[in-house]
Amino acid sequence: MAVELDTLTREELQRYSRHLILPEIGVDGQRALKAARVLLIGAGGLGSPLALYLTAAGVGTIGIVDDDAVDLTNLQRQVLHGSSQVGRSKILSAQQRLADLNPDVKIVPFQTRLTRDNVTSILAEFDIVADGSDNFTTRYIVNDACVALEKINVYGSVYRFEGQASVFDARKGPCYRCLFPQPPQAGASCSDVGVLGVLPGIIGLIQATEVLKLITGAGESLIGRLLLFDALEMRFRELKLMKDAQCPACGVGAQPTTLAATANGEAQAQFEISASDLRDKLKRGEAIELLDVREPVEREIAKLANTREIPLGELTARTQELPQNVPIVAYCYSGARSASAVQQLRAAGFADVKNLRGGILAWMDAIDPTLTRY
Repeated sequence: MAVELDTLTREELQRYSRHLILPEIGVDGQRALKAARVLLIGAGGLGSPLALYLTAAGVGTIGIVDDDAVDLTNLQRQVLHGSSQVGRSKILSAQQRLADLNPDVKIVPFQTRLTRDNVTSILAEFDIVADGSDNFTTRYIVNDACVALEKINVYGSVYRFEGQASVFDARKGPCYRCLFPQPPQAGASCSDVGVLGVLPGIIGLIQATEVLKLITGAGESLIGRLLLFDALEMRFRELKLMKDAQCPACGVGAQPTTLAATANGEAQAQFEISASDLRDKLKRGEAIELLDVREPVEREIAKLANTREIPLGELTARTQELPQNVPIVAYCYSGARSASAVQQLRAAGFADVKNLRGGILAWMDAIDPTLTRY
């Protein structure tokens, strides 16, 4: 990656002095950091430590993609934001915090959701992509674009008490699709199953460490290795990753630019119902069996009236409790678990079953804001 030839300023020499005295970084490494352009996907749990530490380290240009606003529930783990920023755009909140941390770093905001339509234009001007997204659709979009554009993808993800990280560079090793060829039918997010607040910080810092090493050339990267972390056991494990010759993104004859990263999404849409459509049906008095597949503790916080309650983990054993001759609408917090419930019920022979798109969270946003968010 190209390094600017201008010398570091007196202030920069002082600010980054602890880097400069490291032989593995030194002045040349710090100048490489200043010239680098890194794109962060998300300004949430993983994006927070990434943004803070890459800015503090002096990465010259940092792009951030996020279309969300700061919510009170974010503050347990998204340390880039504060209580005063609740309700504000995460992009604006991040810009304010990072400008205070290091005004010499250029922050390039992308107040948008990353899609197959805009991913190429957004990634094009950056050297490294750090993926802090929280959903499978975005991860596959990022991976396929990185393969097509020959970009490095620094990956991280978290789930409850566990996290994982790797570096994907299809020119030197496997990509994300070598590990997971196709998106799963449905996946639960942190809002569905919870996450230990410090966990995204740990994984995000590992991602930030990998970014700094890649820019400066220090150490050995995680290319070809998947690092697994279990916070409850306080253990790290490592898996060796191999490039898949049949990978749909980077294998022989692959065409990553034409991959349908959200192939499963279109198929699932026909089995979904929006909050407003469900409200209208209920108002008309249509017979609908509402099925809440969340855990009991969640229902104590917020629930819809006249709902049958069967946690997702018990659904297979309790399908006989559901009527076969009445339409069923399943819901959870954000729609991921209930999408899995719909798949299970369809496989069990229930013909008329739909998922409440966006879960009870969508109902709160569109229909009843008095329900308690969590």
